[in-house]
Amino acid sequence: MGSQGHPGPPGNGGPGEGEGGEARKLQEGRVARGKRRKGKGKAGAGKGGRGSGAEGKPGLQKAKETAGLGAEAGARAGPGEEGEGGGSVEEGARGFVRGDEGSAGEGKEARGRGDGKKAEWRVRPGRREDARPGRAQGRGSQAWGCIAGAGAAGVAMAAAAEEEEEEEEEEAAAREPAGRPAAGPALLRLPEELLLLICSYLDMRALGRLAQVCRWLRRFTSCDLLWRRIARASLNSGFTRLGTDLMASVPVKERVKVSQNWRLGRCREGILLKWRCSQMPWMQLEGDSLYISQANFILAYQFRPDGASLNRRPLGVFAGHDEDVCHFVLANSHIISAGGDGKIGVHKIHSTFTVKYSAHEQEVNCVDCRGGIIVSGSRDRTAKVWPLASGRLGQCLHTIQTEDRVWSIAISPVLGSFVTGTACCGHFSPLRIWDLNSGQLMTHLGSDFPPGAGVLDVMYESPSTLLSCGYDTYVRYWDLRASVRKCVMEWEEPHDSTLYCLQTDGNHLLATGSSYYGVVRLWDRRQRACLHAFPLTSTPLSSPVYCLRFTTKHLYAALSYNLHVLDFQSP
Repeated sequence: MGSQGHPGPPGNGGPGEGEGGEARKLQEGRVARGKRRKGKGKAGAGKGGRGSGAEGKPGLQKAKETAGLGAEAGARAGPGEEGEGGGSVEEGARGFVRGDEGSAGEGKEARGRGDGKKAEWRVRPGRREDARPGRAQGRGSQAWGCIAGAGAAGVAMAAAAEEEEEEEEEEAAAREPAGRPAAGPALLRLPEELLLLICSYLDMRALGRLAQVCRWLRRFTSCDLLWRRIARASLNSGFTRLGTDLMASVPVKERVKVSQNWRLGRCREGILLKWRCSQMPWMQLEGDSLYISQANFILAYQFRPDGASLNRRPLGVFAGHDEDVCHFVLANSHIISAGGDGKIGVHKIHSTFTVKYSAHEQEVNCVDCRGGIIVSGSRDRTAKVWPLASGRLGQCLHTIQTEDRVWSIAISPVLGSFVTGTACCGHFSPLRIWDLNSGQLMTHLGSDFPPGAGVLDVMYESPSTLLSCGYDTYVRYWDLRASVRKCVMEWEEPHDSTLYCLQTDGNHLLATGSSYYGVVRLWDRRQRACLHAFPLTSTPLSSPVYCLRFTTKHLYAALSYNLHVLDFQSP
């Protein structure tokens, strides 16, 4: 064919044979515009031109556009709208369709603007949709133009454009928030209050399977209200026995997931700190900080975001004792420490303020502080009450003769009394409760302690319940409302090892530290037997666990040479 062919007959509307290159460029531009408009094609040049073939290229180009739009031009052109060449646009489109019937298929006729348009149905794999008039006309014009100008190559380009459009629509749908399905099982059409009530009877596994149905159910079953009941029955999920949420900022569902690792004993062991000489460290947690005693110092470290490692450089160092720090507590932005030199130190956490005063004649083994009151217990067989007020530091309010060495002490949450745990070397119970205001003995707990069954750790869980452990290898749970003569529940260390320390989540979980091989044991208080045991040292480095602390994700154990961590979040 020559590069310049003769224009087609007037009114035919189709491009001549010699205009193939120009028509191809025209159709490629139209396909690009169709991509940008995402199928919302606009019929801009479908009205037909009034210039004949003799008038030059402007009239010819309008005739080409008219033929390229195909069915759209036929739909928009009325029965009497003709070009100057004598043929109507509708007749030209029909002639074009009849000439290319084998490749382009059947064309649709539009008999006028007022007669209406018939919807086209397009069926694709996995998708069927009713083509809207604007979108159908846009895609139809692209397809007809590609066939007229470029043949099979144009068809391929149009198909690629449609596939790209579908992918963009799917991505947009994925970015949109999951709404409630408009159709589906009757369960999904229930009011949300009723659906919450139904789901509240499901267990953890059933809720997890329900969340896999669709995105809306996944979001619906993740609400804290559904998981709160399950979390209260789980181990170390942040809920106390009374239902108080200690970690309201963490989603309950995530805590239940980690709780399963505690129940199954799945964790990853690591070492946070090491020191060269043997020590008896004590530690406390405060937010994202860890406070630990090393010799006669107390060091503060900051946790990294994972909670399983520390920044090696301490945030602060608190000194003042001449001998090792035996015990300390955090209260009212203060650190109250008890030292082997018989002194009590008061340090402000965020400043260099430190006061040290002589409290006992021998080493101070234990100390506690609540509500501006400090109580201390010593090897000199006395317990003393002190005020925390800055103007009265060092003024003893009460001195209590315990007639036995005091190993542990704890103040009641209601600030009316405190309990002492002694060495049990006399003919009286090692657990006794004293009035905080007068210093008088209120009662003693238990009546069947063997001699030497000293209490090394004691803690209040509520104003009427407390836990104790010590040399007799038992953890005992006391309820003052039921009986003061006998404990409500007890758990025995299976290897007859002394229990140096204990910790509780306030609900079902207990953790204890043994005297041999650094064994940390987890207990479910609803069972008698030990749940899991973690030996943290071997025979050459056998050490007691002097102190235990844990969060919902990690457990920290202080031994003679190392500070260990058990990571239950990333086992």
